[in-house]
Amino acid sequence: MNTSLKFVGIIGVIGISLTLINAKNINEVDTAISKRDTVNVNTSKLYEIKALKIPENLNFAGEKVPLEEHDVKERIDRELLVNTYWQSNGLLLIKRAEKFFPIIEPILAKHGIPDDFKYLAVIESGLMNVSSPAGARGYWQLMKKTAKELGLEVNENVDERYDIKKSTEAACKYLLKSKERFGSWTLAAAAYNAGNAGVSRRLKAQKVENYYDLLLVSETSRYVPRIIAVKEIMGNPQKYGFVFEAEDLYQHPDFKVVEVDSVITNLADFALKMNTNYKKLKIYNPWLRQNKLNNKSKKKYFIKIPKQS
Repeated sequence: MNTSLKFVGIIGVIGISLTLINAKNINEVDTAISKRDTVNVNTSKLYEIKALKIPENLNFAGEKVPLEEHDVKERIDRELLVNTYWQSNGLLLIKRAEKFFPIIEPILAKHGIPDDFKYLAVIESGLMNVSSPAGARGYWQLMKKTAKELGLEVNENVDERYDIKKSTEAACKYLLKSKERFGSWTLAAAAYNAGNAGVSRRLKAQKVENYYDLLLVSETSRYVPRIIAVKEIMGNPQKYGFVFEAEDLYQHPDFKVVEVDSVITNLADFALKMNTNYKKLKIYNPWLRQNKLNNKSKKKYFIKIPKQS
C-alpha cells in the first residue's frame, strides 16, 4: 500500500471512530453512517426530480383539455415530464422561439389561426430546417406532394419548405382546411400529424367526434398533449426551472433583400458580388438547394443578404 492509500484509509477509520464515539446506540451509528454514505451520490444535493402538478383548466386553441379523463391526464403528465426534464432541448427551444415566433405569430394571426399553433411547429421541427426519414422537410415538416398542393415550389433547385414565411403560409392553408372539415382546432392539429383522411376514417370507425375520445396510434395519441405541454413550459419557463436572460436568446441578424428574376449560374460568385460568402448566403436562404438558381421562367425571387456589421 502506498502512502496516499494509507492516508485515505486512516481518514476513513478516524471518521468512523468519531461517529461511533458520538453515537449513543447502534441505531444512531447506523443512521450516522447512512447519512455519511448519502453524500456519495451522482447528483448534487440540490438537484431534485420532482413530480409536476398539472395546471387546471388547460386548453389548446381555446378548446378545453378534459383532465378528468384519467388517460388524458396521464398523457399530459408524460409530456410535461419528458419536456421539462429534457432541459438542454427545452432551453434551446426557448432560445430559438425568440428568433422565429415573431415571424410565425403574425402569419397565424393574419389567417385567423390561434396563436397556440406556433407550438405545433416547435414539436414538428424544434424550429429548425430538418428532414424526416419519410421525406418531410422544413420548419413545418411538409411532405413534397402536400407542399406542392399548398402552392410551394419544391424541386432539386428550390425548395420553399425551407422558407420560414412561405412554409408557415402553406401550413396555415392546411390547418384552415382541416378546421373547416372537422370543426375543431384540436382535431385540425391531430390531422396535421395523421392526415385529414386518416382522422376522418378513425372518427367514422370509432363513432366519436372528439380527439380525446379517439383511440390512436402512439404518435398521434401523444401529438396534441405534446403541443399542450410545450405550450405550458415555454409559456411559463421559470415555473419549470428554466433560467436565462434576454441576451441569451437568439435573434434574427439584420439583412437586406435583393430581388432576382434571372438565372444565377454560381451562388458562390453571386455571394461575393453581394459582399458576403456562400455559407452565409445559404444560411439566410436555405430554400436555395444548389449552388445555382435555374430560374428559366424568370420568376421573381427574393434573396436575403446579410448586412455588414
